[in-house]
Amino acid sequence: MKPTRIVLADDHTVVRKGLRLLLESYPGFQVVADAADGRQAVALAEEHRPDVVVLDVAMPILNGIEAARQISARLPRVAIVFLSMHADEAYVLKALKAGANAYLLKDSAEHDLIDAVKAVGEGKAFFSPAISKMLVEDYMRQMRERKVEDSYELLTTREREILQLLAEGKSNKEAATLLNLSLYTVETHRGNILQKLNLHSTAELILYAIRKGVIR
Repeated sequence: MKPTRIVLADDHTVVRKGLRLLLESYPGFQVVADAADGRQAVALAEEHRPDVVVLDVAMPILNGIEAARQISARLPRVAIVFLSMHADEAYVLKALKAGANAYLLKDSAEHDLIDAVKAVGEGKAFFSPAISKMLVEDYMRQMRERKVEDSYELLTTREREILQLLAEGKSNKEAATLLNLSLYTVETHRGNILQKLNLHSTAELILYAIRKGVIR
């Protein structure tokens, strides 16, 4: 079985070395390069074409969000795992829009990083439990304050299935294959989901799915 090849980027040398040791302690993971800033991370990703890039959000020269945008644009098959000190919705949404497949808080990396890399390597999303909990609680608070009902109930059973698959990182084509549907049917359902939930992008769809506990 081929190893999961990883590029790691963090501007703190001690942290980077610690994360490298952690990742390489797991059989089947291979850290092929590490970077001290975002620009170097982009260059190394292009050079090595890894399966996964682990990025710190706050880095010099080029921050992690912009580095992820460039990597996603040039290497769309590469999965991106973000490490961050920020446990708020705005940062999670920025990360998702930049192409993130996983978002971890740095203080939980020791416990969650291995699981996150395994998950994104299988085409799934992964978020620190604290992030998922925060998003769910914040969503419930917003619902109470606005005194509105949850629009999730408007979705059909099929739309809920497709919502989960798309939120887990599946493409429209992959969802169609898994559900034995035509691509056109899945695209139509996706459009209906976004309209019913008042969402405007895949990033917002993933964020919604975390809030609802559809994915974790």
